[in-house]
Amino acid sequence: MKKGLWYAILAYIAWGLLPVYWRSFGSLLAGEILSHRVIWSFVFMAILLLIGKSRWKEFREMVTNRKALLQIGISSILISSNWLIFIWAVNNGHVIETSLGYYITPLINIMLAVLFLREKPSRSQWVAVALAGAGVLLATIDYGRFPWVSLSLALSFGLYSLVKKRVSYDASIGLAGETVIVFPIAVAYIAYLHFTHHDSAWALPPISLAMLLLSGVATALPLLWFAKAAARLPLSMLGFIQYIGPSITLLLSVFLFKEKFSPVLLISFSLIWTALIVYALASMRVARTSVAE
Repeated sequence: MKKGLWYAILAYIAWGLLPVYWRSFGSLLAGEILSHRVIWSFVFMAILLLIGKSRWKEFREMVTNRKALLQIGISSILISSNWLIFIWAVNNGHVIETSLGYYITPLINIMLAVLFLREKPSRSQWVAVALAGAGVLLATIDYGRFPWVSLSLALSFGLYSLVKKRVSYDASIGLAGETVIVFPIAVAYIAYLHFTHHDSAWALPPISLAMLLLSGVATALPLLWFAKAAARLPLSMLGFIQYIGPSITLLLSVFLFKEKFSPVLLISFSLIWTALIVYALASMRVARTSVAE
């Protein structure tokens, strides 16, 4: 569990900082950025599999297993949808709304864990859920309109987390499968943009172009860390650790991107972090009890 905790922290810190990365490609269409992200993730994962040749056999077994292929297909659609919405939102001035979305995600994770995985949070953990829910509700009201970006991000990533809990393959094998499935779609879209003269990536300054080519590494590493964490931690605990990412994103939106931050949002932020502390203390108490038994 300790190793899973560190993997989760690394993944969520990386995701929290990603808005700065995607903002550097603001001149590109969200679909074009996503397609490059998929293509270079595929390349990066292919290299990793080539380095570890023994994993090719496991990969072939996965793609010939109908049930596993269905799970990987669903997870690839969910994470690609999440990426597209996130990239569009960041490059169109909705960074706070993305932060709100990832604040909602842990609540979705807990709901899914109770419904599908039969996890049973303690009373203190339910108190934390209530505090976080109040914070999210306040933020939603303060935002002033239906937060479709936030809810879409929360649902897509929450369901992705649930699917990843059910996949028994190694993290690198699963991610390789996800990129293989969406790779042809990404290539087709890039080809379409090229032939219709709407592609802009190759006109980027050299440094920005190099960063775009490294988007596979920026994408794959946090997902690998997340998959390793998902295999080691309860889904409900994983959900609460996730508050690290949107908290970093929220701070970036206010201090770097200069988006509006109201007093109500500050109260919401405080409620959510209080919930995180309560949940962490309750989880440690449960862990100590389990060890004692």
